Amino acid sequence: MSTAAAAAPAPPPLARRLSTFFFRRPSLTLALLLAGPLLWLGVVYLGSLFALLLQSFFAIDPFSGLVVHSFTLATYGELFNAANFDIIVRTVAMAAAVTVTIALIAFPVAYYMARYASPRIKALFYLGVMLPLWSSYLVRVYAWKLILAKEGILTWLVDQVHLTWLLDGILALPVVGGASLSVSYIGTYLVFVYIWMPYMILPIEAAIERVPGSVIEASGDLGAPPAATFWKVILPLALPGVVAGSIFTFSLTLGDYIIPGIIGSSKFFIGQAVYQHQGTAGNIPLAAAFSVVPILVMAGYLTLARRMGAFNAL
Repeated sequence: MSTAAAAAPAPPPLARRLSTFFFRRPSLTLALLLAGPLLWLGVVYLGSLFALLLQSFFAIDPFSGLVVHSFTLATYGELFNAANFDIIVRTVAMAAAVTVTIALIAFPVAYYMARYASPRIKALFYLGVMLPLWSSYLVRVYAWKLILAKEGILTWLVDQVHLTWLLDGILALPVVGGASLSVSYIGTYLVFVYIWMPYMILPIEAAIERVPGSVIEASGDLGAPPAATFWKVILPLALPGVVAGSIFTFSLTLGDYIIPGIIGSSKFFIGQAVYQHQGTAGNIPLAAAFSVVPILVMAGYLTLARRMGAFNAL
């Protein structure tokens, strides 16, 4: 009996038993792995988003200044006041202009990186594109404020090439002009383009790299001129990268409040309006209503991009 007991195999260790248990139950394993991220997404992100949307349906009592917790659309109606609606139009127009400009600049750079640059040159391009991201956001913005100031290096360079008259003419333009580039919409626009440029170049470059070279060669073999190859072959296949980059640039411009607060005129953008109403003014319902605007704009943009087939190649 003792010999048989000594020969009996030892039970497997706890780690092996647990491993076998979860291996035989893949659904349970997946549920446990996703529980933490889904809990964070559901409670922290979706919960805060729901609270934001809920606040936008409340209103401020004009006499006491307190939030009235009763359902109303009056706060959304305030968005159509002349001053508030101007903020929305100004922000959306700036985001659209910045996104289009970045796409026009980024596409040739990304195309060269993906198709013509040697591995060493491509590495230098990657370094040049990503290097600004390694420095502080605020440092870059304040550096541009010094560059665009009336006594800055850009004004000095313009003076050296005797084009001061051109700069003065640009600054004299209505709406977009100002006393200097650092206090004009042009300056805000230039800084936005610089800050968000990497977020457009990298997705486009990745999308163009996925375009098979054989497809481009086949287009040429079939007699298509370079322009036709670009418009009918390269651009449609690279469009998902353009859309991905534009989602970054457009949404980041819609919500940013630091750049317009440091560079540009005193007129507000949506991010600044949210910051002021949530903090200084204490009008949380109006701040929440302003916060809903970028969500609706991006939802409309994504719907339009999907109908155009921009996500088919993703």
